[in-house]
Amino acid sequence: MTEFTPLPSLFGGALIGLAAVLLMAANGRIAGISGIASRILPPYEEGEIGARLAFIAGLVAAPFLYLAFGGSLVQTVGDSLPLMAIAGLLVGFGSTYGGGCTSGHGVCGLARLSVRSVVATGVFMGVAMATVFVVRHVL
Repeated sequence: MTEFTPLPSLFGGALIGLAAVLLMAANGRIAGISGIASRILPPYEEGEIGARLAFIAGLVAAPFLYLAFGGSLVQTVGDSLPLMAIAGLLVGFGSTYGGGCTSGHGVCGLARLSVRSVVATGVFMGVAMATVFVVRHVL
């Protein structure tokens, strides 16, 4: 069962929103993780590879820093490598086909009142809810 954590969730959401606003203010760019990650590979945009690598490094380092300062993490991941590979491919396909990911559409796009992002967020949230229902109650 999932634990209800309103205050840490609110704080985390505020940090995500702040990071998105700062990136938009400083670089005029959307904080879409799939777009940032995909642009690490060639062709590079002039002068932005360092910032992109720093952004991804921050995502990877954040849980370790949290643990180092006394936090605790409980994360469960399935042990089926083929299933994780299929899930990763589906997420990659979906974010490419949908023109963005949850951070790009769900955080930045909704904040900009983008109709395309409202539709995309509705679709991936609906699919996520259906997936959780199937995994918990059908399988």
